[in-house]
Parts: sequence; C-alpha cells; structure tokens
Amino acid sequence: MNTTLMTWKDTVIDFLVRYGFQMIGAVLILAAGALLARWLGKLTENWLSKHKLELPIRTLVVRVVKLVVFALTVVLALDKFGVQITPLIAGIGVAGAGIALAMQGMLSNVFAGLTIIFTKPFRIGEYVEIHGESGQVANIELFTTVLTHLDHSRVVIPNRRIIGEILHNYGAMRQLNLSVGVAYDSDINLVFSTIREVLNSNPRAMKDPVPSIGISSLGDNAINISILAWFSPPDFIVAQQEIYQAIITRFREKGIQIPFPQRDIHLLHAPSGGPAAA
Repeated sequence: MNTTLMTWKDTVIDFLVRYGFQMIGAVLILAAGALLARWLGKLTENWLSKHKLELPIRTLVVRVVKLVVFALTVVLALDKFGVQITPLIAGIGVAGAGIALAMQGMLSNVFAGLTIIFTKPFRIGEYVEIHGESGQVANIELFTTVLTHLDHSRVVIPNRRIIGEILHNYGAMRQLNLSVGVAYDSDINLVFSTIREVLNSNPRAMKDPVPSIGISSLGDNAINISILAWFSPPDFIVAQQEIYQAIITRFREKGIQIPFPQRDIHLLHAPSGGPAAA
C-alpha cells in the first residue's frame, strides 16, 4: 500500500514538475482569452449599435466574434502542452461532419434563423400570424422565434417552420373592427360625431391611420355601424373594452337608442271570445 502511494506521489510530482508551468500558462491564456473575447464582444456591440443594426444581427455578430476569439485561445492553450494542432483540426472536421448529419434539424433552424435575420420578413415588436399562431415578436434567435400573446404567454416557433410558409405581418399596429347597432329613427350624424368623440378621447387610439366610421348594413332591428380604428398590439383587447363602454355611456347621455331584437305578432284569426287581432 505504501509502495503504491509513493508511486502515485512520484508520478504526480513528476507531472507537476514537467507540465506545471505549461498548465499555469494554459490557464492564464484561457483567462486572458475569455476577458479578451468579452471585451471585443462589448466593443463590437457598441460599434454595431452606432450603425443602428437590429438586435438579432448584433447578437449574432457579437456571438461569432466571441466564439472565434475564444477558439483561438483554446488552440494557443493546447499548443502550450505540445499538442499537434493540425491532426486535431482534421479530427474536429471529421467529427463536425458527423455531428452535422446528426443535427440536420437544428442546422436547418440555424439557416432559417439567418434567413429571417437578414431578409427581415418581420421585426421585433411587430404583430404576426404564423401557422395559426399569432402574437407580438419578442425575440428572433438562431434556432427559434418567440411570440408573446396578449395573455402574457409565450409561443416558441422553430425557425424552419417559418421560412417558406405563409406569414401575416400586421406590423406595429392592429385594426380593431367594432360594430354597434342604433335605432332607425336615430340621427346618424349625431351617432357618427359621438363615436368620433369616443375615439378621439381614447389615448390608445391611433390618429394615423384615421379611424373609419360608416354604415355596414341595415338589419332587421337596427342600423349597424362599423367602426375601424388602429391600436398598438398590447392595447388591442383593452381598447375594445374601453371603447364599447364609452359608446354606451355617451349614447345614453345623448339619448341614442341601441335597440334589442323585437317582433310584432299579428293574429289574423283570433279565437272566438278572445282578444281582438293586434
């Protein structure tokens, strides 16, 4: 037992004597490389921000810069140990080919992500509809695109499911289509002006494009008024509730009637002894 311990002790001491300084040098190189990669990443981020490039492109370029710098640092650290770099690079190439075949789905997501970043079919902050899912674009990454719903939930879509498919981009605003019915004897000009007052007093309603108000149809019991107004995606649901409430309040103040369905029944042959036909 003592002999074995002495053998291990001698082996460790011999290893530290022979490679101790190389290990210290390699650790220092890796630490310096990590700091250099971080510094160059921040420098690149600041430079790209001044040129007003979009966030996904800035993030991609910064990550590539950091990865390249740190990879060169690892090569230098391995060289301190006398590792032959050329066979290592060849081995990495062969392994990379095998990994690429095994990760075709992930790589297709990466290429699709690059396509989205550079072709810009949509941008962060815009409201889009993809594969039956809709939401505001929260982030565009290499592998996935993240949408946020109005209920604050998140939808993560693989980028390869986006490229080549039909995409509906609403942009940074959504059209709210409201409808309200008024009685046939209502003053239509008063109805229109009242609705315009409601829209103008709502701070969420956009002034450009100008809201559209008009008669959409003549129903059995009411004149149906169509209201088209534009809002930012986060305000879409709340604005609908606010406008409907404000319309009811203003209509009541001005005596504008919102009719309910009703039917007049005429009895052509009233039973004997019954009431007269109405």
